[in-house]
Amino acid sequence: MSLFTPHTLETAPEASRPLLEDSLKSFGRLPGLHGVLAESPAALKGYKQLHGIFATETSFDKDELTVVWQTINVEHECHYCVPAHTGIAKKMKVDDAISAALRDETPLPNARLEALRDFTLHVVRQRGNVTDDQVQAFIRAGFTQRQILEVILGVAQKVISNYTNHLAQTPVDAPMQAFAWSKVPKAA
Repeated sequence: MSLFTPHTLETAPEASRPLLEDSLKSFGRLPGLHGVLAESPAALKGYKQLHGIFATETSFDKDELTVVWQTINVEHECHYCVPAHTGIAKKMKVDDAISAALRDETPLPNARLEALRDFTLHVVRQRGNVTDDQVQAFIRAGFTQRQILEVILGVAQKVISNYTNHLAQTPVDAPMQAFAWSKVPKAA
């Protein structure tokens, strides 16, 4: 059982209300994650700012953004964010084959996206202690030092959402329930 109940505009702390109003304008609804994060105006503000920066100010295209987000979501087994980012990817017109490969942990359609997934997984699994060989493989795939730092930015954003959803057991939003997900067990 979760200790957290997603806030509404009426129940949220006063400092969170403008942030939730912005969410309502942006999404036409209040995402459950935002309702949970509203308990801490600072956490909600920080998450929204990181999301906005990662989505609009990094050098990644829509496919690459999706690879970073979903790689982290799947690795963290986030029951809420995998469906949410599947819906976001559809809205961004990301090829369904990319979304399926990320959700199912199967090969991506091209080597560049696979290198991005591999590097993101190294950062997450090794907590940033990525080897020189792993960095060089990322660079050889056509990525840059800037993008190394942008992956870390994406990890920071997803840690906030994934960990919050684990603790809060945030229910998947109705529009995203069609994209429900659970990790496919690996064959022994």
